[in-house]
Amino acid sequence: MSARLVLARNLALDAGKLIRNALGRAQNVERKSPVNLVTEIDRACERLIIDGIRAAGGSAAIVAEESAGGRPPDGPCWYVDPLDGTTNFVHGFPHCSVSIAYVDEGRVQTAVVHDPCKNETFEAERGGGAHLNGQPLHVSRTSQLSEALLVTGFPYDRRERSSFYLRYFEAFMHAAQDVRRLGSAALDLCYVAAGRFDGFWEWKLHPWDTAAGFLIVEEAGGTVTDFNGAAYDAWLPRILATNGLIHEPARDVLIDLLRNP
Repeated sequence: MSARLVLARNLALDAGKLIRNALGRAQNVERKSPVNLVTEIDRACERLIIDGIRAAGGSAAIVAEESAGGRPPDGPCWYVDPLDGTTNFVHGFPHCSVSIAYVDEGRVQTAVVHDPCKNETFEAERGGGAHLNGQPLHVSRTSQLSEALLVTGFPYDRRERSSFYLRYFEAFMHAAQDVRRLGSAALDLCYVAAGRFDGFWEWKLHPWDTAAGFLIVEEAGGTVTDFNGAAYDAWLPRILATNGLIHEPARDVLIDLLRNP
């Protein structure tokens, strides 16, 4: 286990304590858009994590949700989502997470996603497998899309483009056994890694949403691409993650929709 993984885990656990202690309490809520919320807990967790990374030394860039700029220059980088699932948190719904990923040489090397509400910590290091609270993870063995349980989310422009996104939801309602929407993309990916879901798709996510979950899915034996099947890139606007066995038929559903918008 690397010192970097220990650092990311400890920072995620510390941020998780702030979230858990504040869940269900009144928050000072700001709106970045009509449906995109931020609280003082988001910012406090982000400060805690950034300060902890900097205190540990190193020259890696840090891209965090509440202080993100553009795409960082090539080189080592941390991607940090201090509170993924802010809307759930604001409403007291206990489903949210802290997501921290370290990228070097263009690849995610270290990943931690911590759920403070369920005390579940998902983590992975490249080549070392994926784990949940220290126990190995593996994706599901569901081989038919018609028997798959899928999960998704809707982007922040969902009010303006609701019909567009609902076409994808409807298509998978017909193709799969069922579809869920829980409100934390980082946990959606981890649930694919844990075999709780068989697949996940979503539009317009950011690197801090997906980088950690991507590595956890990959190290658990799953497959992550864009909708067309191209290799995962944290900056691409579309992501499909599955157990691998249903990846091709799920991709075919998405490709058909892309061709016939």
